Amino acid sequence: MHQPLLEQKKLQLCSHPLFSEITSLHKLQLFMESHVFAVWDFMTLAKRLQRDLTCTHLPWLPPADPHAARLINEIVLGEESDIHPRQGHCSHFELYLEAMTEAGASTAAINRFVALLRKGLEASAALHEVDPPPGVARFVSTTLHMAAHAPTHCVAAAFLHGREHVIPTLFERLLQTDDFIQRQAPILCDYLKRHIELDAGDHGPAAQQLLERLVSADPAYPQQAGDTALAAVQSRITFWNEVQVSLQEVRP
Repeated sequence: MHQPLLEQKKLQLCSHPLFSEITSLHKLQLFMESHVFAVWDFMTLAKRLQRDLTCTHLPWLPPADPHAARLINEIVLGEESDIHPRQGHCSHFELYLEAMTEAGASTAAINRFVALLRKGLEASAALHEVDPPPGVARFVSTTLHMAAHAPTHCVAAAFLHGREHVIPTLFERLLQTDDFIQRQAPILCDYLKRHIELDAGDHGPAAQQLLERLVSADPAYPQQAGDTALAAVQSRITFWNEVQVSLQEVRP
């Protein structure tokens, strides 16, 4: 894998100046209205891996690699049905929607997007219908294309390096932007802290183990995984660039 270049790109992502633009509640709202689509499409990668590494169809068959199945099932368990900070259980996507409502961010676009998907509309068409914020359609379309067409080890590389490995640092920076987030968006703080805890302590290491198992199957796989990881991180950097530009156009 292209380790030095990949680490350089991940450092560029984690030190992105976008977070310095989040200087008001209004800008936080706009950020969340874009970021929620990345929260949604994260699960597309996770469920693709679960589909490939476990059995999600009938008749049931035992997984080819029980350890890999355990790793991805543990991740999905936490992401899709975690303990709610107050009561019950919920997906992290649903918790993020709660955080948006509390912070006053609009959930109209993402809720309409999900409603269209429930009706059977393809995701690309649904994105076009809801006219999402700048950068969202490109970023989500890139993720969906990867989830639909890339081999499993490449999806795992994007999942680890473009998501699980960088999320703790990204979310720590968001928590540190200003204390107005602590005061006015406590559910968002719960969401960010839970991801920092899970991804740094459990999900990140699990995704790392998963990728290592997958790329060991073929000498060509590490190079392919490295290429995909670079593309995934660059896609997120471009997304952050696009969101930053939109925030810069807003009055403080």
